[in-house]
Amino acid sequence: MKPDFRAAEAVRFPLLLSRCWRPLLLLFGGTKGRSYLEIDSEVLTARFGWLFHYRFPLGDIEDATLVERPPWYGYSIGWRSDFVGGIGLIGAYKNLVKIRFRRRRWVWMLLPLPCKRLVVSLEEPQAFLDALTRARAKAWSW
Repeated sequence: MKPDFRAAEAVRFPLLLSRCWRPLLLLFGGTKGRSYLEIDSEVLTARFGWLFHYRFPLGDIEDATLVERPPWYGYSIGWRSDFVGGIGLIGAYKNLVKIRFRRRRWVWMLLPLPCKRLVVSLEEPQAFLDALTRARAKAWSW
């Protein structure tokens, strides 16, 4: 899948939600339709149910990489924070991507939390990384 950003349309990448954890995630709105990363020509939108919905400018992204497990809290499912800049939107124990930002932002997840790193579980992590690279390159070329 090679998204085309010329029309500035958003491309959505669903979060990977493990079947065994879906009933728990559903309690906080973590459904297939409300759990995704979305890239458009200017921002990365991260949504995980009603607890997390935030937009990050593409220019604020330092890098994004595959990781084997969430680096701050071991094997945990759901909405997570290490309270010093790490946020996790984890629906499964695999296909994890870590996104690092150039500066810390404050996000709301029942209370204000610092966000310098975001780890998410994605259905297609490599397709997301490829699309993010292309979108950031296009944003820098303007």
